Amino acid sequence: MGKAIASMTGFARAEGEYGGTTWSWELKSVNGKNLDARCRVPNGFEILDAKVRSALAKNFKRGNFHINLVIDNKQKSVKLQVNEEILQQVIPLATRISNDLDAVAPSIDGILNLRGVLELVEEEEAQDEADTRMGLIETSLKDAIDAMKRTRCEEGARLGEIASSQLDDIDRLQKEAAKLAATQPAAIQGRFNKQLTELLSDTSTVSEERLAQEIAILVTKADIREELDRLAAHVAAARELLKNGGPCGRRLDFLCQEFNREANTLCSKSSDVALTTIGIELKATIEQLREQIQNVE
Repeated sequence: MGKAIASMTGFARAEGEYGGTTWSWELKSVNGKNLDARCRVPNGFEILDAKVRSALAKNFKRGNFHINLVIDNKQKSVKLQVNEEILQQVIPLATRISNDLDAVAPSIDGILNLRGVLELVEEEEAQDEADTRMGLIETSLKDAIDAMKRTRCEEGARLGEIASSQLDDIDRLQKEAAKLAATQPAAIQGRFNKQLTELLSDTSTVSEERLAQEIAILVTKADIREELDRLAAHVAAARELLKNGGPCGRRLDFLCQEFNREANTLCSKSSDVALTTIGIELKATIEQLREQIQNVE
């Protein structure tokens, strides 16, 4: 059994909490010719950027990814601390000014209320606690990537069903065109003889051999059997790609180009209204298929 077909469109979210710190990963992906990632992480967590890119490269082949990590440290404990460097500058300065002005020496309250003397600082976290939290954040990243893979595969399954249905339509139209093509030589000969009769009052002046040559040339120019055979081969190849699954979007897109080339040639060679109508319907169906294929990884 082949691998699952994946879409390049998806969304995933994973959350976690440890020691009063909460976090959430958000992953979004859209169509892209290659694999491209834009990652936003808070200050102090830049090391995760490389890990994100490495994990994406291991799990995906194509798509434009937007990854965002939000961390909330509001519950982290803080303490009041004296900035010794500023305090050592303030005390001598306050004492000198008090002496120069013969004023009352500043109180402790007054000194402590000066900006910068007292400051709130986060309590230092033990290294093992920080390592544990970072490990859990990376685990949440893996969970988000796994969820993204599932959503892309679910969407890919829907794309596969739609593409299979459209390939069935192309196959049906190819068979209808083949039936009409079988009647083309006789129809061309009939039209040629009618036109010749209208142009010449006496058709006996034209040799049977010359008539046969002209009709053969017209039939050869209008022959679409090769185009129809290639269409059938492309349908079979596309079905095989969908069956085998995996990252097949590029090859399916190439086949859509080949489909369109054959349909264009069919229309240009057609001298029959019904066959031209089939060619136009073929082109419309191929375009619908191409729009779906653009989303396949």
